[in-house]
Amino acid sequence: MDCNQILLLGLGIEAPWKLVEQRLDMDKQPHELHLEVKAERGAKYPCPVCGQACSAHDFQEKTWRHWNFFQHHCYIHASVLRVKCQEHGVKRVEVPWARKGSAFTLLFEQAALVREMSVNAAARIIEITDKRLWRIVEHYVGKAVSPFNLSDIEPVGLDEAASKRGATMRRSSSTRKSARSLLCLPRRVKASSP
Repeated sequence: MDCNQILLLGLGIEAPWKLVEQRLDMDKQPHELHLEVKAERGAKYPCPVCGQACSAHDFQEKTWRHWNFFQHHCYIHASVLRVKCQEHGVKRVEVPWARKGSAFTLLFEQAALVREMSVNAAARIIEITDKRLWRIVEHYVGKAVSPFNLSDIEPVGLDEAASKRGATMRRSSSTRKSARSLLCLPRRVKASSP
């Protein structure tokens, strides 16, 4: 197994995609590893709508942040193709290593969604802004609750209890029909004047 195959395996990239170049930029701090991935020319690709094998129409350059490679930031660059389907027209092919519309790989997003850490702390560790990490969290929370009908839920039970340390508050909401807690968020809240 050669170096490229090991990198592809670690990134979760498989045919028809292949690694064509890797370079380490040591002029930046922290250092950056750039991996260029290309789709095989002349191959047929499935239409994202119907799955029918189609020819490539054109390509667009995209970049995704991947989990660090040792201490180096890692980026995947790819010419993402659009296919021309006879039934659906021109459609962009989704890459197997990232979700549609994300600037991060699936492995990066999985590692970023830690359970026992605040978003700010996780963002500092993986060296992205908390705003970017919140976008990832909001995507997956939205995906997780989308199958549920939450139209009859009202925030009627609100319980705030200060912990022993300062102004840390705990807010919880529940349904009117049951005492089941739906959401419990730790927050720092300043005392409000009446």
